[in-house]
Amino acid sequence: MARGFTEQEKQNIRSKMLAECEKSWAKYGYKKTSVDGICAQVGISKGAFYLFFESKEALFSETLCMVQDRIYTLVEKIMEKQPNKQGFAQALKASYREYNKNLLICDMQSADFLALANKLSTEQLSAIEKNSRHSGELLFSKPYLKFLIDKNKAASILMSLLSIVSVKDRLSYDHFEVFDFMIDNLIDKIFE
Repeated sequence: MARGFTEQEKQNIRSKMLAECEKSWAKYGYKKTSVDGICAQVGISKGAFYLFFESKEALFSETLCMVQDRIYTLVEKIMEKQPNKQGFAQALKASYREYNKNLLICDMQSADFLALANKLSTEQLSAIEKNSRHSGELLFSKPYLKFLIDKNKAASILMSLLSIVSVKDRLSYDHFEVFDFMIDNLIDKIFE
């Protein structure tokens, strides 16, 4: 009979599984990341996997929310240090770089991500959307950010700019410099 895990062991294993999922997903994508591989890296059996997550998709859903939360926390820290539109610009640049590191995770229009989305439950999709929307709403509600244009238009512009990461290989110039240039030149047109 297999021995049970202590609560501390469960927390440690769960954290390791999330970290391993993120690492493998960012490198190989959803389709090529296997539960077997994650379990092997963490040092548990595939049967033990189901003590922690009901499915591969549940693990991926939680991993995505964890990545979204980490990016949001990074943005918040930058904006706390520089509570103005320049801080917002720096936060966007940092977000872009995080998206670039996690492109296979963050590109919600890729075929790989859509393969995952098609297997997610309504609740899992809702949690991801809610998490993403909530972060955006919090960012745009900063009292020191005064909009010169409609808030929804600003959000759409900034989302469009962040999506450059998904076509970075088609650009004939360094995508980081392109993104930074665009942010630096648009920030004064979006905020007072």
